[in-house]
Amino acid sequence: MKRIITSFALALLTLQACKQTTSDNGAKTTENSAMDMKVSGETEVQKKLDPPLVPAAIGNRAAKKVVVHLEATEEEGELADGVTYKFWTFNSTVPGTFIRIRVGDEVELHLKNASNSVMPHNIDLHAVNGPGGGAEATNVAPGKEAIFNFKALNPGLYVYHCAAAPVPLHIANGMYGLILVEPEGGLPKVDREYYIMQGEFYTKGKTDEKGLQEFDQDKGVDERPTYVVFNGKKNKLMGADALEAKVGETVRFFVGNGGPNLVSSFHVIGEIFDRVYVEGGDMINKNVQTTVIPAGGAAMVEFKVEEPGNYILVDHSIFRAFNKGAIGMLKVTGEKNPKIFHKVQ
Repeated sequence: MKRIITSFALALLTLQACKQTTSDNGAKTTENSAMDMKVSGETEVQKKLDPPLVPAAIGNRAAKKVVVHLEATEEEGELADGVTYKFWTFNSTVPGTFIRIRVGDEVELHLKNASNSVMPHNIDLHAVNGPGGGAEATNVAPGKEAIFNFKALNPGLYVYHCAAAPVPLHIANGMYGLILVEPEGGLPKVDREYYIMQGEFYTKGKTDEKGLQEFDQDKGVDERPTYVVFNGKKNKLMGADALEAKVGETVRFFVGNGGPNLVSSFHVIGEIFDRVYVEGGDMINKNVQTTVIPAGGAAMVEFKVEEPGNYILVDHSIFRAFNKGAIGMLKVTGEKNPKIFHKVQ
């Protein structure tokens, strides 16, 4: 009996030490093997793409060195129609540039702080194993630049954000984004990929009050946002900025929640998520109506579109969608299928 117990305990210890993760496409990676992976091929300098666009899928390439450039800026932009705000950003967009790498990559990250900034800035990447997720290595004053290297050990979809003091203010002003670490062998192929990130803004004026709005500290502390939005603006993903797909295509959304306070209940009206990578990790849930995304968290959702029409994206804490701006649209074109959906009269 003692021999059986000892063997079982040794097996548990081995599993814990290995910390193995398995992706749905069968690829397996451990932290130890990722740490020992050698990079090969030419160094890749990641291109800047504005959300909701993302870089091309990694596929089955080997681990390599990847250089990422981000610039912290403080600039006025549109928060809602007729409403402006002094955003703090990474690469002049909210959310910041989508970073796409694979497990085993060696990343050289450059963070520059624009010369006309007032505040110091840095970056904490939840995909980084190291002090402050990189924040301690990247504290940069206006006009300066910091560089640090990290090895991507864990596959998944992760948030990054500014962690300079006061941390809540930097996040509330828009300094967040997503970094995807694909598993060895890559993610399963899909037809369309989009980048969506929810965030809250706390302004002195009421929702839709015109003009330049200032940050309201009391509303932030009390968790009473004036706006809850996708991609930095009320109703941003509507109208001319609506997302697009065709009947028969599989769509993948990379969905993040910058917070700084609220939990998102992400839902697409008229669709069911075929697959949800829960909290952006390895575990996959199927046939999901609404997925919960915590502040500082993320999820990948995939679904095949079978019927043309307009599909509304919302935070299903529904006043946030229809009153505060967390709403978007996916326009699907193609042939109707009466077997799936048919209006009788």
